[in-house]
Amino acid sequence: MRWLFVFLVFITLTVRGQVQEKVLTDYLRPAVFSITMVMVHDVVNPPAASRYYTYIMLGAYDIVARHNPTLVKPGVLVRKFPETTADGANYDYRVAAIWSILETGRLMLPSGYRLEEEQKKFMQLLKKQKIPQAVIDKSLAAGKEATTRVINFSKGDNYGLLSARRRYNPLRKDSTWYPTPPAYIEAVEPNWRIIRPVLIDSCDQFPPQPLARFSTDTTSAFYALAKEVYIVSKDTGAKSMYERTIAGFWDCNPFAVTTSGHMMIGLKKISPGGHWMDITGIAAGVTRLDFDHTVLAQTLVAATLMDAFICCWDEKYKSNRIRPESYINRYIDPKWTPYLQTPPFPEYTSGHSVISTAAAEVLTYLFGPKLDYRDNSEELFDITPRTFHSFREAAEEAAISRLYGGIHYRDGVVNGQIMGRAIGEYIVKKLKSVGVNKLR
Repeated sequence: MRWLFVFLVFITLTVRGQVQEKVLTDYLRPAVFSITMVMVHDVVNPPAASRYYTYIMLGAYDIVARHNPTLVKPGVLVRKFPETTADGANYDYRVAAIWSILETGRLMLPSGYRLEEEQKKFMQLLKKQKIPQAVIDKSLAAGKEATTRVINFSKGDNYGLLSARRRYNPLRKDSTWYPTPPAYIEAVEPNWRIIRPVLIDSCDQFPPQPLARFSTDTTSAFYALAKEVYIVSKDTGAKSMYERTIAGFWDCNPFAVTTSGHMMIGLKKISPGGHWMDITGIAAGVTRLDFDHTVLAQTLVAATLMDAFICCWDEKYKSNRIRPESYINRYIDPKWTPYLQTPPFPEYTSGHSVISTAAAEVLTYLFGPKLDYRDNSEELFDITPRTFHSFREAAEEAAISRLYGGIHYRDGVVNGQIMGRAIGEYIVKKLKSVGVNKLR
């Protein structure tokens, strides 16, 4: 009977380990979404949000890569990322990785203290899984150690220099961007180009195609671009409703403001990067990806988003192009308003087009060209979920949504996609070269 007792103990421990693995893996998506919700509360702008996601995931991936010899170490992918000799014994690295996500967010985000409640929930989950307190304590210590190193690493990316830069003053030229109604918010992150990239080499490594030359001539190419935006917004019927559904689904504007009499009301939403981070979590769940590779996917997408924003913002403030709302109000229809609220930064290129296309290329490499998934990322904000059959399909829709929403010209969308695809393809090539394999 002794052999039977030993066998039953083995089975019990194995099942418990499998349950813990699934529980901890399933917790990754809500852990990252808790970070997103704090950013929504803080109204973190899109480029800054991508930076936070990157460092928050990088600490977790560092822990995971130390315990999984099949994974590429972060220092191979990220230049100057500090190596560590931390001992990996006597703690659960998955617990440490999740704690690093929450702890890094707690320390880096302006309202990071709001994550303390999530940390308490996570502790309750660990106790429910009957993980020994000694293991929990050592795991949390390992997570904090990774957080300290990644925050120290983040301090070298020039973010701290932004506040010392000269205040941005918009030019009062016919062709250039100027703050738009209703809140006339000042330019967002005009110096973001100085931020240190993660996976690419420089902010100007992927210059976009030349933009259409500004003109008020009604026979010019630029006037035609603006007229297209105006006509699309004026369309009625089923086609128009479909286009507005797409525009609303991909709005992702943390700056939205509405007015009621003399009162302004802020409408908080997730950023474009937050949307794609949750799509990554959805994809990991659909494909039943294990813990280690889910963390890998989230980290790579976060880094891709950060680099794509750096490149896009470099171009935005170089070209400094007028938004459709300003142009149409001056030269076509002074009473026209776009379906979506115009974001507070220059038009060219479309940020959603760049970052969505770049993220989709990396996700397509990791998960494959076909994947059916239901995107319910913004269901919490009363936005009806949509089903997609590939990441590229989703990225195409995200890009064209900017035209449908009246906030970008077609060449800003199309050339943004070309730019994003170049960034994504470069990163995929780099992943292949260092041995980051497909996940499916």
